[in-house]
Amino acid sequence: MQNVKQIWEETTKVLEKVYERREAENISYLLLEDSFSVTRADIIAEKKSEIDRIKLKGLTTRLLKNEPIQYVTGVADFFGRKFKLASGALIPRPETEELCELIINENKIAGLKVLDIGTGSGCIAITLSLELNASVEGIDVSWEALSIAQANSNTLNGGVLFKSCNILVEELSHYDLDILVSNPPYIPFKDQSKMRSNVLDYEPEIALFVSDDNPIIFYKTIAKEGIRSLKPGGKLYFEIHENYGEEIEAHLKEIGYQDIKIHQDMQGKDRMISAINSANR
Repeated sequence: MQNVKQIWEETTKVLEKVYERREAENISYLLLEDSFSVTRADIIAEKKSEIDRIKLKGLTTRLLKNEPIQYVTGVADFFGRKFKLASGALIPRPETEELCELIINENKIAGLKVLDIGTGSGCIAITLSLELNASVEGIDVSWEALSIAQANSNTLNGGVLFKSCNILVEELSHYDLDILVSNPPYIPFKDQSKMRSNVLDYEPEIALFVSDDNPIIFYKTIAKEGIRSLKPGGKLYFEIHENYGEEIEAHLKEIGYQDIKIHQDMQGKDRMISAINSANR
């Protein structure tokens, strides 16, 4: 039996070769918790446990190559739940939790009909299903992402239906939606030079990047589909690139949405937008 605090300290020291001290500490906590079921409380209390040192070394080696901790452990924390994750799906970000919180706070009625476009790991769809007691469907172009999302729904009892759809070439078959939500690809390829290698080398390009020539193509396409698929008074929610909020807002206004609002994240950046479908069918 080994002192888990000592193992945590040793792991942190190794990770400091490539990470700042605080980040190395947090990664060590997550590594021990999600791969060896050792909690922070166990570490603080200096409990003893059997740790597979060979497995630990292998996982640490991956981390030293800048592979994200969520892919190394196969687990991502989101809205108080543990989601399974693999490299075929984007790592959930804190701002996406904020998007879910916004939707939950503004929609307290049970039984709403919700569609999540570009569902990835299913974190938005499953969270809304569980928190709102809603009827939720998630679509994605990636079969690998859909497989991960379905596994998460099964594990977390999410009750979400997942389907394959390429929103850029296929029309939605949904009508009378209460909520349409999407966190689509929104990073122009030209911004790659500003990004860290742990994102560029490991996360799925298809979920991150969009053409420099038309960086809001997904928003335009989804908003157009929303006019037909949302019920009158139904709500559209997007996670957005901080540089394109005003452009997206103008487009939504142009095609007939009302009560359009840009919302800031905890860092004060324009990161979400909401709007109401005013179309009468």
